[in-house]
Amino acid sequence: MPPRRRRRLRGLSVNALIPNALTVLGLCMGLTSIRFALLERWELAVAAIIAAGIIDGLDGRVARILKASTEFGAQLDSLSDFLCFGVAPAIVLYLWTLHEGGAAGWTVALFFSVCMALRLARYNVSLANPDRPAWAARFFVGLPAPTASGIVLLPMMLSFEFGGGFLDRPLVVALHTVFVALLVVSTIPMHSGKGIRLRQKHVLPVLMLVGLFFAAVVGYPWHTFSLLSIGYLVSILFSARSYRRLQAEAARASPTGDGSGADEDAGE
Repeated sequence: MPPRRRRRLRGLSVNALIPNALTVLGLCMGLTSIRFALLERWELAVAAIIAAGIIDGLDGRVARILKASTEFGAQLDSLSDFLCFGVAPAIVLYLWTLHEGGAAGWTVALFFSVCMALRLARYNVSLANPDRPAWAARFFVGLPAPTASGIVLLPMMLSFEFGGGFLDRPLVVALHTVFVALLVVSTIPMHSGKGIRLRQKHVLPVLMLVGLFFAAVVGYPWHTFSLLSIGYLVSILFSARSYRRLQAEAARASPTGDGSGADEDAGE
């Protein structure tokens, strides 16, 4: 009988590990933000959540560039998102000021976390929708998780620059948190930026703006991130109008006239 060939176990390539390593790093930043909150080092707590959001924006893109997207990575990313953007901001806000509201403050923190879990679950289900039109990928449906975690911390960031007294009142923070939580589970279309294509003549100005943004973050971090959060909220008005326009164009071009599933979730 011919000798049996030993089956070799195939290991994972380094390229396949890089996106998952970034996801784990983001998860660690979310946990670290809770630690800083327990130590009442509020600026570091907020900075850790922002860092987790930046990492979250990189890991998926790195996976696509390296062609290392896996089901394991997708599940790990979803779990990391819930901890970093659903649990960590709620705990940070509760320890900062919501705890002064007693059970009501804890209820608000729970409400935000539950809404984030529902939003992420809805997104995961939407990935299996084969009828989603290509143009819908330009939009989020509801406030995306990383952006929501930054916007819900807006009172904290403003208080770092302008002081407390009003911004750190439990009622003010609770109302703002509930407002953001409702945006998270809403069906309002919001620009994702995924469909933006730059012309050659725009590359240099954009790179200059990136440098200017980095300088602003270094010199005035909380002013910069606060303006970004407010700017995104304002942009929702324009994104909804753009979504309706594209939906109407798709409906006119579709033989059935229904927009080819334009009302489904557009993605995270």
